[in-house]
Amino acid sequence: MAAASVTVAAAAALAAERAAGASLSFRRGPAGALRLLQVCRRAHAAAAAAAAPDTQTATRIKKFAIYRWNPDNPGEKPRMQTYEVDLNKCGPMVLDALIKIKNEMDSTLTFRRSCREGICGSCAMNIGGGNSLACTTKIDTDLGKVAKIYPLPHMYVVKDLVPDLSNFYAQYKAIQPYLKKKDESKQGKEQYLQSIEDREKLVITPLFFSFCFIGVLACLNFFPRGGSL
Repeated sequence: MAAASVTVAAAAALAAERAAGASLSFRRGPAGALRLLQVCRRAHAAAAAAAAPDTQTATRIKKFAIYRWNPDNPGEKPRMQTYEVDLNKCGPMVLDALIKIKNEMDSTLTFRRSCREGICGSCAMNIGGGNSLACTTKIDTDLGKVAKIYPLPHMYVVKDLVPDLSNFYAQYKAIQPYLKKKDESKQGKEQYLQSIEDREKLVITPLFFSFCFIGVLACLNFFPRGGSL
């Protein structure tokens, strides 16, 4: 609302306060000035509240088109299913919308989630054409644009947004991207100190990338030679 409109509304609020029987007589001096300031603040606050949109009742419906496939129904082809979510009643992240859909609309929707801190990579999926984590990806607030969500590409799908990570873990086990000691007799009994040289061995290799599936899929060496690193 423009400043002039707020001023008019404030004047109306003052008139309403007078009509309600409030004393609007002001004495000269600091006490009178403070009284006038308090009345004006209440009037402007009431006018601003009246002019502000009612976010509690207004709805902001966002459409989510989500990849669906159920292995229990092998005869059915994968499909996109659309859900409508009120963003005023949903958290800001894509994962918030998925959880809301599963809890309130469709309990059969299947996806992975865990840490919700962008670390574990469990909620990795293809959102809007790019691979990202649902817990760290904000919902596009453009209500006219449908949010499209698919499972990670180039991987077998277990169900809906859940990819088969068997190949990933097999490669992880083969590479062993962690420090190893020749003598492991004290394993779990004391801390392993990492030297600068040991640290550089990991930093200068692709293993320095986050192993949250997204980094692996982005690596150019993942797909050639049958999809192995």
